[in-house]
Amino acid sequence: MAASISVLTEDQAETDDLWPKLLENGGAESRCGWLVDRFGVSWQIIPKALPRMMDADDKDAAMRARKAIMKMAKIDIFELEIAFSRK
Repeated sequence: MAASISVLTEDQAETDDLWPKLLENGGAESRCGWLVDRFGVSWQIIPKALPRMMDADDKDAAMRARKAIMKMAKIDIFELEIAFSRK
């Protein structure tokens, strides 16, 4: 049996606080906001800014955001905003 948990964080500060706590004592980063904790449970840490960008009416901007998160382990809202806003 496998389990995964998705956490919607308020902002970068909450993301930055939670991320290392879940990695303590043997966790492992993946990409796109995913990590596995020391017990083998998969977590996706998603800042609230991400769904807003992914669901944007501007489909080109949403695609840039999708491409940006593919290069990230922990999601960086600042870098995501730069990709989203780029023309």
